[in-house]
Amino acid sequence: MQEQQETIVISLGGSLVVPEDVDTAFLRAFREVVIRFVGEGKHFVIVVGGGRTCRKYQYAAKELGETSKFDLDWIGIDALRLNGRLLQTIFKGYSYEEVVNVPSELSGVDASVIIGGAHAPGSSSDLDAVDFAEVVGARKIVNLSNIDHAYDKDPKKFSDAKPIENISWEEYRKLIPSEWDPGLSSPFDPIASKKAQELGIEVAIINGTNIENFEKYLRGEAFIGSVLHS
Repeated sequence: MQEQQETIVISLGGSLVVPEDVDTAFLRAFREVVIRFVGEGKHFVIVVGGGRTCRKYQYAAKELGETSKFDLDWIGIDALRLNGRLLQTIFKGYSYEEVVNVPSELSGVDASVIIGGAHAPGSSSDLDAVDFAEVVGARKIVNLSNIDHAYDKDPKKFSDAKPIENISWEEYRKLIPSEWDPGLSSPFDPIASKKAQELGIEVAIINGTNIENFEKYLRGEAFIGSVLHS
């Protein structure tokens, strides 16, 4: 596998890829940035969420029959894998030929861009990103979503919600649910947060629609976002 300092792990929110329909404008801009940094010697592991596709199918399943969290998680995993295949295809020429669903299968894989999938229920794609980071030895994860920051409370429900720029895992985990629920909307999911804290992994939460801001982070410059750390 690549040297640790060259590997950037990205947890790419499915809401950026499929906000309603597939956002080709975002994907084009995202691909250009990643390929530019590949040209500078960087390597990437990208794990993508299920986005609106996942939500639509989960809603339909709940409306039409009895469903368990296990059932809904598998719908999410399949939606994630579909988005992963899309990413693997648009990065063709740079990406590994398959979507890697199990982190241990990274052994022997050498590619500038690796698209990670999911293999088991019980969490969001955030945990998959943490698992991949553990395997490649990455100490940082970029979480790209459609929000500028994590907040001290849900800004959709509370007008006085305050953005967070820097927070410890211990304090952050007090702000979010302690258990995973399929379809949970959280800047970084509870199970992934617990493991990231245990591993000492830092997570930067950045609005992926601001591509220039994302580039600033990659270059080690000041950026708009939240940093979760030990």
